[in-house]
Amino acid sequence: MALYVTITEFMSYGYLVSNSVVNSPTNSLSYASCSNSLSGNLPSTIVNLTNLQFLNVAHNFLSGKTSGYLSDSLRYLDISSNSFSGEIPGNFSSKSQIQLINLSYNKFSGEVPASIGQLQELEYLWLDSNQLYGTLPSAIANCSSLVHLSIEDNSLKGLVPASIGLIPKLEVLSLSQNELSGSIPARVVCGVSRKLRILKFGVNAFTGIEPPSNESCFSILEVLDIHENHINGVFPSWLAGLTTVRVVDFSRNLFSGSLPSGIGNLSRLEEFRVANNSLTGDIPNHIVKCGFLQVLDLEGNRFGGRIPVFLSELRRLRMLSLGGNLFSGSIPPSFGGLFELEMLKLEANNLSGDVPEEIMRLTNLSTLDLSFNKFYGEIPYNIGDLKGLMVLNLSACGFSGRIPASIGSLLKLITLDLSKQNLSGELPIEIFGLPSLQGVALEENKLSGAVPEGFSSLVSLQYLNLTSNSFTAELCNCSSLEVLELRSNHLRGSIPGDISRLSLLKKLDLGENALTGHIPESLSKLSNLTVLNLSSNSLNGTIPANLSYIPSLRYLNLSRNNLEGEIPKLLGSRFNDPSVFAVNGKLCGSPVDRECAGVKNRKRKKLFLFIGVPIAATVLLALCCCAYIYSLLRWRSRLKDGVTGEKKRSPARASSGADRSRGSGENGGPKLVMFNNKITYAETLEATRQFDEDNVLSRGRYGLVFKASYQDGMVLSVRRLPDASISAGNFRKEAESLGKLKHRNLTVLRGYYAGPPDVRLLVYDYMPNGNLATLLQEASHQDGHVLNWPMRHLIAVGIARGLAFLHSLSMIHGDVKPQNVLFDADFEAHLSEFGLDKLTIATPAEASSSSTPMGSLGYLSPEVALTGQPTKEADVYSFGIVLLEILTGRKPVMFTQDEDIVKWVKKQLQRGQISELLEPGLLELDPESSEWEEFLLGIKVGLLCTAPDPLDRPSMADIVFMLEGCRAGPDIPSSLPSPV
Repeated sequence: MALYVTITEFMSYGYLVSNSVVNSPTNSLSYASCSNSLSGNLPSTIVNLTNLQFLNVAHNFLSGKTSGYLSDSLRYLDISSNSFSGEIPGNFSSKSQIQLINLSYNKFSGEVPASIGQLQELEYLWLDSNQLYGTLPSAIANCSSLVHLSIEDNSLKGLVPASIGLIPKLEVLSLSQNELSGSIPARVVCGVSRKLRILKFGVNAFTGIEPPSNESCFSILEVLDIHENHINGVFPSWLAGLTTVRVVDFSRNLFSGSLPSGIGNLSRLEEFRVANNSLTGDIPNHIVKCGFLQVLDLEGNRFGGRIPVFLSELRRLRMLSLGGNLFSGSIPPSFGGLFELEMLKLEANNLSGDVPEEIMRLTNLSTLDLSFNKFYGEIPYNIGDLKGLMVLNLSACGFSGRIPASIGSLLKLITLDLSKQNLSGELPIEIFGLPSLQGVALEENKLSGAVPEGFSSLVSLQYLNLTSNSFTAELCNCSSLEVLELRSNHLRGSIPGDISRLSLLKKLDLGENALTGHIPESLSKLSNLTVLNLSSNSLNGTIPANLSYIPSLRYLNLSRNNLEGEIPKLLGSRFNDPSVFAVNGKLCGSPVDRECAGVKNRKRKKLFLFIGVPIAATVLLALCCCAYIYSLLRWRSRLKDGVTGEKKRSPARASSGADRSRGSGENGGPKLVMFNNKITYAETLEATRQFDEDNVLSRGRYGLVFKASYQDGMVLSVRRLPDASISAGNFRKEAESLGKLKHRNLTVLRGYYAGPPDVRLLVYDYMPNGNLATLLQEASHQDGHVLNWPMRHLIAVGIARGLAFLHSLSMIHGDVKPQNVLFDADFEAHLSEFGLDKLTIATPAEASSSSTPMGSLGYLSPEVALTGQPTKEADVYSFGIVLLEILTGRKPVMFTQDEDIVKWVKKQLQRGQISELLEPGLLELDPESSEWEEFLLGIKVGLLCTAPDPLDRPSMADIVFMLEGCRAGPDIPSSLPSPV
């Protein structure tokens, strides 16, 4: 009789005990499934059980190499999400009845064995997220029953065998995130198989797509994703034959020419993404036949002419992105009929005229970006009718006049950018009633009046830029502010001593104003400050010595003031550049070339005592000697008249000098090293507009991150490290090591640059969907429609997987927070800002203090706050805080000094007020549903991670297991379901 048991029966202290399997009645075992946290090796005796049909040990901590033999009776093998290593065994038998193999999320290396082609019953093969390399074996095409083949996130190279397109039952083929090259075979896209529904070849190195032999393609494809490759040539006309396709993503390639009119045949099309190519011409009017179209992304191409009016017939559009093209003329008023539109992006074109009144009817809009166009007139007075707006970017549009008071009605607004216009007058007080506002950019206008106190009421404000206006009076007091830029205004008076209340401030720019008085010593309390610019004012007095001890300070400019006295020695050594202190007539000491008066007097005394007295004695002795010699010579001259005189005359010394020539060896300049692309440093300078401030994506302790838009349409992000960086040789070594780290939930390093004098660049993939902090903020103001429970769970698991991978390599992150979780085009979470501490040099203040903590306020573990030493356990604590924030929607900095998010969660649990924990978007969860239980399990995991004692916290591998178990779903039956 066959047995149905769980692996728990063979457990002994968390390890599998093989003898109990062999020497017990389980020789007839047919179903074995994990129900505990297993570790150690997988005994070969289990895999070799002659009657075993179902083996599931996924999501454990098993390691080592797997058995080279599988029982012919085995039908289901799932060992995913463990730490198995070595090569995949290659002795598969044609007698095998196996139907499913899942080896994903392990550490398997080597090549995909060709013997897999002998598995005639195999339906599902998943090898994602391993370290496989080599080519894809053509023998896989012999798996005639194969339904789903996925080998994502590995290092496969070479060509895709055309024979894979002949697998008769294949429905899903996913080979994304590899290094595959050449052309995508026509047989794969338009093959004999009429069952292929999903084809995902994104993020590879393909250079083309083979056209079908008869220039037509008939299949039932629903998803065709080939984004981020190097495919060039004209847009394929045979695409018109894919009448069942719902999603087409050809973005980030090198397509040129115009879009074919046959796109109108794609009647079921829902998403059409061709951003960042080199497409030209007009948008074909046949696209209006795509009545189900919801996403149209044509950004970053060379489409021209007027924006077609017929686009307004696509009534189901949720996203319309036409930015970065050559469109001219005005915005069609008929766009006001696209009532389901949530995102309208028309930036960086040549649009002109007024913004149509009809656009103000789009009440579902969450993003409106009209920046860098040539509109005229005033900002529409009724802009406040767009009640759902969260991002409003009208930068460099040419608007003039006053800022309309109706902006105060945009209660969900997070980012407001009205910079580089001709706006004038005072700021409307209504703007200070926007509770969610985090970023305000008003630089380069003609705004005037006092800096309003109303900014202090914006408790969420993190970025404020009022540069190059005519503001006067004192600074604002915004406790959450991270960036305050007031350069080139008419600010008068002194810098307030209570500026230290802006404890989160990272950048303070007060240059080119009329500030007077002393530099307040309280500035040293701004421990997060990285940029301080007080140049071109009338500040006087001495430089406070404690400025030297701001640990994160990377940029300082105190030039063009009336400062005096000696430059603090430690500050002068940290910023050893005379320009930092230039044009302060009474400053002295290093690095300015001016000696302090007190130092001169002391040196004179020392010179007199230690040099003057010995010299005087030496001179007196020399005079005595000369007098003796003179008298002796006169006596000798009398004895030897004439002879002695000639001996006394010595010939003049010829002055000889050797010419010295400087070496003129020419060394080649440093190169931008790219692992997968050929990009030069010059192209990168152009792509970032010479590292222009407008291209800055983010700022952090490891420098600035710039958006780099290349001429071929490719977009990358480039991190410029602070000037205090390690030597070029060590930098290259560390960057090469960092570039070898590959995981689907980490930002992958694509290249680096080390040039003189201290230019250090790191090149990464561009993450178009921002960071977790922004996403959570957006979700809290859209009733949860943006971020439901499954999405939140996937994000949490993704972060945990990435962090667990780092810990498995004995790497510590040190600053886990929502701002360091980035999202790609598919909203896959990627953990960033890791491994960078070795690429920069600690400042003298940091080097002299072992208690300078890494991490961010609110996410820092208690022990790191005391010792400053990051650990894996501290990473776990930070992750726990992020997890609680994902689940509850509450920021850790929202609480009082006596309460934090952990204490608050525990209090609600003790009171039984579970509903108080729910983020507004999760209020619809049914207390009787499985999702409710999953949410509570997630809360418990967050509390485990934030245990006060580091020894009580689980490892990240444990956390991955627990979180993945939260959504394990129903038990898998002993027999496989029929494929969908």
